[in-house]
Amino acid sequence: MINMTIKELLEGYKSKMFSPVEVTRDYLDKIKNYNPQYNAFITVTEETALSSAYRIEENIMSNQEIGILQGVPISYKDSIDTKGIKTTSGSLINKNRIPTEDANVVKMLNKSGVVNLGKANMYEFGTGITSDNPFYGSIKNPWNTRYMAGGSSGGSAAAVAANLSMASIGTDAGGSIRVPSACCGVVGLKPTYDLIQMDGIMPLSWTLDHVGPITRNVEDLAIIMEALTKKPNVELGRDDLQDLKIGIPNQYFNEKIDEEVREIYQKAIREFEKLGVNFIAVDIPFASESINVASTIATAEAGYMHKDLRKTSLDLYGEAARETFTRSQSISSFEYIAALKSRDYMNQKLTELYEDIDILLTPTLPALTTKLGVDEVQFGKEKEKVGDCMIRYTCLFDITGHPALSIPCGATKNSMPVGLQLVANHFREDLLIKTAYFYEKEYLTDFYKKKNEIFKQV
Repeated sequence: MINMTIKELLEGYKSKMFSPVEVTRDYLDKIKNYNPQYNAFITVTEETALSSAYRIEENIMSNQEIGILQGVPISYKDSIDTKGIKTTSGSLINKNRIPTEDANVVKMLNKSGVVNLGKANMYEFGTGITSDNPFYGSIKNPWNTRYMAGGSSGGSAAAVAANLSMASIGTDAGGSIRVPSACCGVVGLKPTYDLIQMDGIMPLSWTLDHVGPITRNVEDLAIIMEALTKKPNVELGRDDLQDLKIGIPNQYFNEKIDEEVREIYQKAIREFEKLGVNFIAVDIPFASESINVASTIATAEAGYMHKDLRKTSLDLYGEAARETFTRSQSISSFEYIAALKSRDYMNQKLTELYEDIDILLTPTLPALTTKLGVDEVQFGKEKEKVGDCMIRYTCLFDITGHPALSIPCGATKNSMPVGLQLVANHFREDLLIKTAYFYEKEYLTDFYKKKNEIFKQV
């Protein structure tokens, strides 16, 4: 089933080619066999998953449909509450925490009939963008286990990339869906701010955090988004992109960038040009302030979120989380309010760009995926912290709340994936999905073949 899409899975259920129980057992066996290599899961919910699969199978056999995702095996980032299932947020502090209610996103997907395979590993409380976790072990990239999977939703992306889960739900306050999606060669969408409510999710920052899906392809993403938004599935069969206006940034998103990433990004631009799109050069000078603004807001709010536990259990946090909370205490109310004002300004100026363009096109990451444990990235003679580097092209859109999607656009010489970021105006997820689907159909066939060769054993 390595090449099976959600649509093909559902058609297989309908024709009785296989059953939800068979598929669930297959995925659980894969997790048992391969999770020790990737460390994508903190908790595997074998009993719950099989119970759901049996119930869904009975409904299918009696021709009762319970939702558009009936029998689809998925996973959740471990900061998302699941009733009766351990939810740690990747921290030792919550090692025994069992929520009594499902998060809003879990309730919605349960109504659509998903099977929950388990809770995905993550950076502790989402305070970092790598896949290092001091308590549950580092998440390893399925393309090459010497490399990180990205963060903080790294377990979600690794599970989907290795086909240990057909989809996973992650969160994104600075790039935490798109960064691991780019690192692991999968599709990740950060929807418009508050399109999908965060109720029942431990945020890093309530001002910046989003919840959204990570999938193996764009068609799967469209189906998951239909279940999450209750909006009819977007029409993926548009004939061409002739009238599409794509914005190419004049600055920032083409600066301090790895040359191999630049080459692959420029190749993607040429591919879109062959599809007949109209390119428009755009200025985004305010993007240069995005890391400072995002860091101020996220650090201050994270410190406040943990103010009580900090007093009694600071020594139980990992070193990186403790450093975040220490920094939060030095942020003044003036600096925090100034950052919120900048957020409003950035939102306004970015939204104005969409009077002239439909989609903004950037690389997802400025650098190649780094090896596990690497703290800095080299750009010529200049070094940059991995944490700043990996969110440099993504965090602006958490600040402004615009929907942003990462899709693979090629692989490096050492066979690691590179991501392409598409950004649309608020609530235009449909346009992102249509455009990404068309690009995927035209140019990613060879990429997916290569990926399937790498993961053919899974």
